[in-house]
Amino acid sequence: MSNVLVFIEQRDGKIRKASFEALTLGREVAAKTGGALGAVVAGSGIGGLAPELAAYGAAKVFVADKPELALYSCEGYTAALDAAVTAFAPAVVLVPATSMGKDVAPRLAARRKVGLLSDVMSLEVEGGRLVATRSVYSGKARATVTADPAAALQIASPRPNVFPASKGAAGAGEVVALDFSVTIRAKVVKLEMPEAGELDVAEADKIVSGGRGIKGPEGWPVLRALCHELGAALGASRAAVDAGWIGHEHQVGQTGKVVSPTLYIACGISGAIQHMAGMGSSKVIVAINKDADAPIFKAATYGIVGDLFQIVPAMTEAVKKAKA
Repeated sequence: MSNVLVFIEQRDGKIRKASFEALTLGREVAAKTGGALGAVVAGSGIGGLAPELAAYGAAKVFVADKPELALYSCEGYTAALDAAVTAFAPAVVLVPATSMGKDVAPRLAARRKVGLLSDVMSLEVEGGRLVATRSVYSGKARATVTADPAAALQIASPRPNVFPASKGAAGAGEVVALDFSVTIRAKVVKLEMPEAGELDVAEADKIVSGGRGIKGPEGWPVLRALCHELGAALGASRAAVDAGWIGHEHQVGQTGKVVSPTLYIACGISGAIQHMAGMGSSKVIVAINKDADAPIFKAATYGIVGDLFQIVPAMTEAVKKAKA
């Protein structure tokens, strides 16, 4: 094993938190294997991102800067990553397990005819191969998975908010322009943007989520007030999303977004297995529910049995006083 290459996700010229986490992990893997750390980023007008990536240890930054890559394209971004693999010849590629990463990583694995360690929650190097653990059975167990040491390339996608991001010894940050051709057949024609100021649950360190217990869309302001005071993202269960009370971008769970925040406050959420699969790895879980037998209490660090419309405003006031 030697070089490590990390796929960098950017939106509107800003690098996503999950990419810094993957880059930090990549730096640790490169230190163990004695190789160099590289990063690859695709988009339009993104050449200036190299210094940020160098601060996390990237020796080389492969840049695919093309007008047709201004908006995400699975074909275009996969081609950019594939071109960087050819240019850098890494032994390991790390792709954050975000919505974008979950689209790109398996496509690269298929192109290179190798396996993929997906959505991993730990990653080690043993005997020249990657050894990782990942959640299985909707979060009820963890499986140890390994890459083929004989494979020319080992690919892993680390789960966001599991591996902390930190700057280390700065890399050279040498910019290498990627020259490749790609035919993009499916193109993004419109973006539906979330409300201004909304945090993405996939990247948030704190999340306040609501479920069927909020009783309707008119219940969200109570949770949003707590989000504002905590600096948290607003999440939702599938039941709330399916009822049309809030957009799918807020959904946490097996069919929504998988999150691993430091703090997860579940308000009026019973704790169905599909929801637990999406947030069970949260470091601290606070459950608020009127039903003392709700399954979520089994996973909660702290549980409060009561009416969320009384408890959440009290929590909001308590946070305000603590901040003051």
